[in-house]
Amino acid sequence: MFEFTDDCLTGIEQLDGEHRHLFELLNKAYQLAATDYHSDYYQQIKDILTELDRYAEVHFDHEEAYMVQIRDPELILQRAQHAFFRDKILSLDLANIEEEEGQQRVLTDLVSFLAKWLYRHILSSDIMIGKLPPLEEWMVRENPCEFTEEYLTGIDLIDKEHETLFEIVGRANRLVKSLDASSGYDKIMEILDELKAYTKEHFGDEEEYMADIRYDGFDVQKRAHEAFIDKLENINLSDVEDNPEEYLQELLEFLLGWLINHILYTDKKIPVNK
Repeated sequence: MFEFTDDCLTGIEQLDGEHRHLFELLNKAYQLAATDYHSDYYQQIKDILTELDRYAEVHFDHEEAYMVQIRDPELILQRAQHAFFRDKILSLDLANIEEEEGQQRVLTDLVSFLAKWLYRHILSSDIMIGKLPPLEEWMVRENPCEFTEEYLTGIDLIDKEHETLFEIVGRANRLVKSLDASSGYDKIMEILDELKAYTKEHFGDEEEYMADIRYDGFDVQKRAHEAFIDKLENINLSDVEDNPEEYLQELLEFLLGWLINHILYTDKKIPVNK
């Protein structure tokens, strides 16, 4: 069974309640897939998929309406992720589930997708809802990528590495404003590769520090780090090539927003080892 844990809470009562129900639907599919005795699950599978699609539509509408109301800077990214989810649910092949083997295949695919998508989406995107300054307040700063005192954790190594991450994202920001179509793609790839490598190094150092001081928030941090790395690892390179300026701008907003939120609301809770 898959548990909706406290680290999945956004603090927004309606959205948290709807996330819990999505986990209930995931567990309903899991129970069918895991049972030792198999009967004809055709109608049950169809019912789960129908309920998932309908409930996801209602939940996504609520989530996006709330984000519009608070001018959340990740609204565009969230809409794309929501559309991907619904397309995936609708794409599951029900044509060949008359037999047990076909039913088991669909259930296995469904459980695998739901578990991975729900945890990653909530931990890397939804927990940021309402925690970032509205777009107008931070993306229009003269230098939104400036590392200021408000981001300091008091842990020297972590602060220095955070400052480097801001510097890398800052170079990406400058690239967006002066993108050369002839060489822009190569420069984007260089920055993305550098960011991936340095982020992995930083997360490794941060996790080592937390393990050394036996920080009780280690597991939550590690899951958040994994979700962010997964985002970097799954960047759609064809989108970068087709429209590098637009893609990089959206990616920059996500990276900077995640970094700001993670530092202010998660990293600053890490105790300083004196």
